[in-house]
Amino acid sequence: MLNEKIEKYLNKQINAEMWSAYLYLSMSAYCQNNDLKGFANWYFVQFKEEQDHAMILFNYVNSRGGKVSLMPIAEVETEWNSILAAAEDTLCHEEKVTAMINELYSIALEEKDFATQSMLKWFIDEQVEEEESVKEIIGKLKLLQGNGFGLYTLDNELAARVYTQASPLAAKA
Repeated sequence: MLNEKIEKYLNKQINAEMWSAYLYLSMSAYCQNNDLKGFANWYFVQFKEEQDHAMILFNYVNSRGGKVSLMPIAEVETEWNSILAAAEDTLCHEEKVTAMINELYSIALEEKDFATQSMLKWFIDEQVEEEESVKEIIGKLKLLQGNGFGLYTLDNELAARVYTQASPLAAKA
């Protein structure tokens, strides 16, 4: 059974994951509107993954006898000065999510909630991958320094990304 403090922070994280999904859907639209279909695909896959993350937490709260409390999703940005600026915003956002997951894990430690600690280890590992992936894209964009053919090639590379469900737990309803 979840205690109230853990339940509160898990619900806060569910909201953050849904906001992340909404942000990445907005970024996908921005890329589509700027003829960057590969980047749009990459952000759309991010959108789906964030939805999975929210559902993992949603299902976890329910499985532990807690109550999911959905909150409104705040407005997100819709325009960026460049694809590099969007990617840098993505990294900044992922770093914030990492901090939130770390805070949640810290609370689970304080509360001696071993089941929640175990579940959150997957999220901790996932955040390392998320940040690394975005850093790689930022590095490539900086290396290109406005080279149109390079951007075209990177866009095509990102178009090949395929969505795979984040975890079997996400499929539970």
